[in-house]
Amino acid sequence: MSTGWIIALIVIVVAAALVVAALTLRGRGAGGGRDLRRRFGPEYDRAVARHDGDATAAERELAERVERHGKLRPRPLEAAQREQFEARWTAAQERFVDSPRDAVIEADRLLAELAGLRGFPDGGQYDEQYAALSVHHAHRVHGYRRVHRIAGTPVNGAQGGGAGTEEMREAMVEARALFDDMLRPAREDRQARPSAERAKTAHTGSGRLHLPAGFGRQAKGS
Repeated sequence: MSTGWIIALIVIVVAAALVVAALTLRGRGAGGGRDLRRRFGPEYDRAVARHDGDATAAERELAERVERHGKLRPRPLEAAQREQFEARWTAAQERFVDSPRDAVIEADRLLAELAGLRGFPDGGQYDEQYAALSVHHAHRVHGYRRVHRIAGTPVNGAQGGGAGTEEMREAMVEARALFDDMLRPAREDRQARPSAERAKTAHTGSGRLHLPAGFGRQAKGS
């Protein structure tokens, strides 16, 4: 083998090594695995599991999410919009007693709609919307994955596509935590709200709706 070929091979090997190193650094660009684990919490472990235990690949995915969506600033909601969403979620919870699957489908729809209204990617792009939500609501976002999975699973004669009533109830409760997070005014929203609205909130409490009495009961037909 000529000297020229040897030099060319060395250059190729070095270039490949540099590319691998750059990709690895990019995957850890959000501050390293420790910072990503702290930022994403349980979502970090789920990403590692999806990558069959490959932490480097999972960290690269999570770092890319931060790169794409980290600068997103949620749009504020009007007080009337919050009230409408709260009323619709309460109706879905009350419906759970008679029709758990329909309630879960409505919860999935409400989360997608609310996220889009707040400036996250449109609900028609579920994967991208979920990725963006995971950056800003990492410790609550899994509830959305659960209700979306149940809502999108073919029924095939089984209520909830094979999901039991208890699993659907747990998914609704977990999804409610994300719903509350998205409804909660951001710091910029609170600063911009008129004093009369702040006084109303102080008088009525946080505005969070508790589960209706029937929600904890076993659904009919289960």
